[in-house]
Amino acid sequence: MTSNDKPTLKAQTLRPAAKSRPRVDVAKSSVAPKHRASKAPVSGQGTPVSAEPASRPGSKTTKVLGLLQRPGGATFKVLMKATEWQAHSVRGFLSGTISKKMGLTVTSLKGDDGERTYSVKA
Repeated sequence: MTSNDKPTLKAQTLRPAAKSRPRVDVAKSSVAPKHRASKAPVSGQGTPVSAEPASRPGSKTTKVLGLLQRPGGATFKVLMKATEWQAHSVRGFLSGTISKKMGLTVTSLKGDDGERTYSVKA
């Protein structure tokens, strides 16, 4: 091919358009939306959130709460080892699940050795 030759376009085969599903008005539908009554209330709305874990016995949430409720709390390394999670997962769990969803206050103290200890009031 020389510099003056223009490349030719190849014909492309197109797939047929997918059939769209008919739109259904949910209000007129015979299927009612499912509501979960088991969701715990968010703190600040109505009834207060209990400090008791809403988790299955033996779950990682229960393990972490047990470690955090000890008198000395738990270090980050202990939490990582107990859950077999990476550091960012433990941090996200403490922030999202324990603090926000469960409404518990996680306190963090830096010890003399420079290692942080996390705890939750029982």
